[in-house]
Amino acid sequence: MLIELVLIFLLSLLFIKILIHYAPRLGLVDIPNERSSHHKQTPRGAGIGFFLAVMIIAPLFHPVLVQNYSWVILAIGVVFAIGVLDDHSDTSPGMKFVVMGISTMLIYVDKLVITDIGTFFGFPIHLGWFALPFTLFAVLAFTNALNLIDGLDGLAGGVSLVILSSFFVIGYQNSDEFMMVLSGSFMAGVAAFMFFNWHPASIFMGDSGSLMLGFAITTVAIKSLDYIPAIAILFLAALPIIDTAVTIIRRVRMKRGIFSADRCHLHHILHEFFAGNTRKTVLFLIIMQAIYSLTGLQFSKNHESAVLLILFLLNIVVVYFYAAAMIRRQNRSCGKPKEHKA
Repeated sequence: MLIELVLIFLLSLLFIKILIHYAPRLGLVDIPNERSSHHKQTPRGAGIGFFLAVMIIAPLFHPVLVQNYSWVILAIGVVFAIGVLDDHSDTSPGMKFVVMGISTMLIYVDKLVITDIGTFFGFPIHLGWFALPFTLFAVLAFTNALNLIDGLDGLAGGVSLVILSSFFVIGYQNSDEFMMVLSGSFMAGVAAFMFFNWHPASIFMGDSGSLMLGFAITTVAIKSLDYIPAIAILFLAALPIIDTAVTIIRRVRMKRGIFSADRCHLHHILHEFFAGNTRKTVLFLIIMQAIYSLTGLQFSKNHESAVLLILFLLNIVVVYFYAAAMIRRQNRSCGKPKEHKA
């Protein structure tokens, strides 16, 4: 498997280098705004480079696997396509929702669906007819969560590498070829991307990368449920989930729309804490995700899901109060509450 990963890495390097050169002509440029951490126009759409590298090399080495999971491959391709369209000319949230719904149906055909969420106080919780809607919720939630942390050079890529490596380990421990190939291939592609995205970045991942990666990670996470408890996934992919949960809680308490934008995510707060040092901030968050992932890898099907869920919720509470305290200390404006009309 090493040879194919090296080839994906090298081909990703080549494709991303080409994209950097031609991005302005293709209309793949990120223009900074008041919420941006960069101050100049920067190429985006690097997801195109590592997606193409994976889709060219992986099928050459695993034709049978690709055939067995053809609907999954198609689903990832559909999400990638809407990501490319969004990088070129912004698409509506509604369109993305429809595409995610279609893609979730496609992986359902290949029997990738969340059917239960664990055993709580001795009672197994099976989702039954609610399995597909819950799977769609999981896909939308994590894909959006990964997209939200894509705010500093190297952050989304670095965190994705850690998460993918966790699922690769699970696949390796259980001789699951699908998990190893999907997670390993994207690990190689993202590793190449990091050469260009480490601060100061010469290209951004774009939605072609973050949406597609978020969906691919969710897909391999669902497959991992054959071997680990569902709650363990919350730890294996903790940072995007915790950041999104804390952000939603804060916005609800402030009576703001949960989808409204601000600069009060964890990476914004820590960026100021580290005196604007992007590399230190990103390394800290990557290490934080690594600690969570190593914790999640210790859990087995025998663990009580209720205890694991309580432990994870406590982490959210701790991070929420830390973030709230730092926001006050930094005099950070997180927006005004929505006005209520009489």
